[in-house]
Amino acid sequence: MRHLMILLALSLTGGLTLAQDTGTVRGTVKVTKQKSNAHAVVSIEAPGLAFTPPAGPVKIDQKGFRFIPHITVVVPGTTIRFLNNDPEPHNVYSPEGRYNLGTWPTGDTRDHVFEKPGIFTQLCNIHPDMLAYVVVLETPHFAVTGEDGRFEVKGVPPGKYLLWAWHEKKDGLEKEITVEAGKVLDLDLVIER
Repeated sequence: MRHLMILLALSLTGGLTLAQDTGTVRGTVKVTKQKSNAHAVVSIEAPGLAFTPPAGPVKIDQKGFRFIPHITVVVPGTTIRFLNNDPEPHNVYSPEGRYNLGTWPTGDTRDHVFEKPGIFTQLCNIHPDMLAYVVVLETPHFAVTGEDGRFEVKGVPPGKYLLWAWHEKKDGLEKEITVEAGKVLDLDLVIER
């Protein structure tokens, strides 16, 4: 019986990655010639990374004639639910994604599944000042910076990666990094172009 319990415990933890077995990548992103360092996307990528889209939809609200959040990062296969919480109808379309979800009234929603990686502009053809981005990445390791430009990506398995940082007003940057188990890699990044 004791051996059965040990085997059961081992099989239950076999698929888990423990915190001391992974590393953390954190730091700041400075976006030159911009008022804020917010909304930069930082991802940690390598060929063959496993990821699973969330079971339920990720939500983007349309409120105050804005998309909230302004930047949404997901993995391929993720469903995004667009909610209309404004007193007027809204629409969502994307030139890059070549989709138009139509127009719907207050309180209604529309879903769209993002199958392929890329950066997809979200626009409303009724309210041309509304703008957001959906960034679809083939990695589960990503973060979006706050106003201060800070980011943190926890639970990264040890290894060599390509760190990619992107901002809607800049070209972005790439940097090779090495993540070590149980350690924190601190980075200060500057997006200039």
